[in-house]
Amino acid sequence: MTGQQQVSDDGVMTRIGQARMLLHGGDREEARNRFGEIWAQLGPDGDPLHRCTLAHYMADAQDDPDTELAWDLRALTAAEGIDGDRQRRQDSAAALRALYPSLHLNLAADYVKLARPDAARVHLDRARAASEVLDDDGYGNGVRAAIERLEVRLRGQRP
Repeated sequence: MTGQQQVSDDGVMTRIGQARMLLHGGDREEARNRFGEIWAQLGPDGDPLHRCTLAHYMADAQDDPDTELAWDLRALTAAEGIDGDRQRRQDSAAALRALYPSLHLNLAADYVKLARPDAARVHLDRARAASEVLDDDGYGNGVRAAIERLEVRLRGQRP
């Protein structure tokens, strides 16, 4: 990667992070607007890791469960489109491995909201399997705890 590409990559991730701060600060509409601008600039051929990260956060900014699901599916599709060269780079490979449990957990939660428990269980199982690569740290423990909470919730919905 050239120096110019690195600056561009850092700039995109910085902008995504700024919009994410708006989201976590409660300004969902402005976060959606900024995420949407970045998404349009990335385009369909944009860096898959950027598209995955952006779609992952854009889903969290949605009020409609169907729209949230659509963004979470875009995030997973983008993650699956990350090429072998990018995956071989240690930082990208680690980031991608850490994202899969959360991507599948979010999809499972989306399907719970949409009263589709069978689809939710499929993604919850995938989240659990992918979580084996997570570190024993705040993020990893938080994702594993969220998987357990959703599992308990799904068990309560069984006929």
